[in-house]
Amino acid sequence: MQTALNRTLRVIWAGVLGLLITLAGSIVWGALLTFNLRTSAAVPWSVAPMALFLWLMWRYLGGAGWPRSTSESRRRSRRANPVSGPVMAWSLAAGVLAIAALAGYWTALFQLVKMRPDLFSDYSKYPLLTVALIIAMGALVSPVTEEAGFRGYCQVRLEREFRAPVAVGLASFFFMLAHTNQGLYWPKLLVFYLAGVTFGTIARLANSMLASLPVHILGDLTFFIFVWPRDAARRLIWDSGADAWFWVHVAQAAIFTGLAIMAFRGLARVSRGVRSVE
Repeated sequence: MQTALNRTLRVIWAGVLGLLITLAGSIVWGALLTFNLRTSAAVPWSVAPMALFLWLMWRYLGGAGWPRSTSESRRRSRRANPVSGPVMAWSLAAGVLAIAALAGYWTALFQLVKMRPDLFSDYSKYPLLTVALIIAMGALVSPVTEEAGFRGYCQVRLEREFRAPVAVGLASFFFMLAHTNQGLYWPKLLVFYLAGVTFGTIARLANSMLASLPVHILGDLTFFIFVWPRDAARRLIWDSGADAWFWVHVAQAAIFTGLAIMAFRGLARVSRGVRSVE
């Protein structure tokens, strides 16, 4: 009983760590961005201090700074290990295909279930330079903090307790919980969970969050630019019927899911080959 309780507490602590690291970045960026847009939207000054904060946070999570006694533990927990060229190539291929599938799922589900559009999806009232820099920084803040938090500190700990699929699944669950601020809609939570599985599987197979980080950045840019801004205009098929684009997105989700699965198999094969050589 005591062993099960201790294990449960370690699982909870792993999830809390991931959430805290993510919150640290999102709270600072949210405060800077809100103040920036309210006072001088034409000058995106919030990007510079956030970039500095993000760099310092990345360094600390990787072992820099005080206390030195925890440096090695922090370095291992961040799991920013070097990645070989073939593993990185397969990681990007699997990740891009998975992102295409997730965009299809999101778009189709938005026409099946009534949901609130995501935050900051209307860019029209802000200057182009402000929008471009804010999107660029937003596509760095979430991936850096979430990959370090969930694929690093959280998943590394979970992998000590469970087999890889269970560890990835639990880390993805905590990752999903971190996005409940987008609304408690099951389709959104499902897509965020599947995104967590995508990033977590890449990080596990590559043994590095440096492989999942660029995929996460590409995913955020894809949704920031092509998906979320159009959510407010989507109509439920129950009200207006299913048009051709709905079926295109259903087919997109299905086709790219199959392609992503094949790419993940290729990544697993290449990763095993690299480990056997090492």
